[in-house]
Amino acid sequence: MAKQFEEVLTRLERIESLMQSQLPSPLTLSEAAAYLHCSKSTLYKMTSQSLIAHTKPNGKRCFFLKADLDAYLLRNRVSTREELERRNG
Repeated sequence: MAKQFEEVLTRLERIESLMQSQLPSPLTLSEAAAYLHCSKSTLYKMTSQSLIAHTKPNGKRCFFLKADLDAYLLRNRVSTREELERRNG
């Protein structure tokens, strides 16, 4: 019985670890600028103009979610000729 309990406990710990790794972790301004391949000052300008989603939990430092950065990068997609031809029939 004790062995089964240990197995269940081990499985629960593994599940907990996997769930923790799935949580989105915010990026700092420096990390986000590196991810976007832009300067920190450019990123500051984008945040001040509300061009990119960010959070300021304490009112000073900016943090970014990778999903928001990806959404910013994927905006204004340009269709290929093939897609346009299929769309226009």
